Amino acid sequence: MSKTIFTGCATAIATPMNSDGSINYEEFGRLIDYQIAHKIDALVICGTTGESATMTDEEHIEVIKYGIKRVNGRVPVIAGAGSNDTAYAVELSKEAEKAGADMLLHVTPYYNKASQRGLVKHFTAVADAVNIPIMLYNVPSRTGCNIAADTYAELAKHPNIQAVKEASGNMSAVMSIAANTDLDIYSGNDDEALCVMALGGKGLVSVTSNVAPEEKHNEISLYLEGKREEALEWAKKLYALDRAMFMDVNPIPVKEALNIMGFKAGECRLPLCSMNDEMTAKLRKVMEELSLVNLVQNI
Repeated sequence: MSKTIFTGCATAIATPMNSDGSINYEEFGRLIDYQIAHKIDALVICGTTGESATMTDEEHIEVIKYGIKRVNGRVPVIAGAGSNDTAYAVELSKEAEKAGADMLLHVTPYYNKASQRGLVKHFTAVADAVNIPIMLYNVPSRTGCNIAADTYAELAKHPNIQAVKEASGNMSAVMSIAANTDLDIYSGNDDEALCVMALGGKGLVSVTSNVAPEEKHNEISLYLEGKREEALEWAKKLYALDRAMFMDVNPIPVKEALNIMGFKAGECRLPLCSMNDEMTAKLRKVMEELSLVNLVQNI
């Protein structure tokens, strides 16, 4: 197995949109710079939080290219290239590799819900097509498709499949991955990060860190340094924010939170729509308690 791509906290970064729904590249660059300036350890571009599901092929590739160029080697970039169409996932993966991605993020096929045998064939086809490492992404609540323990063990034999983002919420499954594979494990849920790291995880792929990058970096890095009580204090402090990020369908709350911070994140593309006023008020209250409202207005 090759070296670990990152330890710590990676932001599953949102994609800012203009009022007409087009991608706001200027603000995307500003958000990338803010993340890196506030100690984030890696960036995931065009994941679920980045609204890859509603991007055209051209937009998806262009956002990855722009993000990699803007990062300019300052932190590792993990490019979302997953699809429920294996042939398309292969082509998108090749384009992301060509653009300079350090790693690919591949979610389980959604809607058509592959069998476990189908998952092995799907991920193997992608891994065979590229020469950079792949992070599997297991989020059955979103896709309706779960990676079983035996499937992880089989996929871990492929030299290009090196990591997993586990968002199943099943700590027994995480323990099985740790016990039976050499995959690097990352929590895909902010509020479970310390639990996953207690089972040997290398860090977190975070939604919350869009708005609190340094705070989430502190939480994860302190735990990895063995300062577990201090890490737990950060986790407790950020727990309400972690929960608020999922009071509606991701990335609806995080884009609203970025707007409240002072970024021009815009709205999500349909069929995702803005939160109602009651939810927005609850989100703002949580952010006020952490002094995040209008934080970047003058940057």
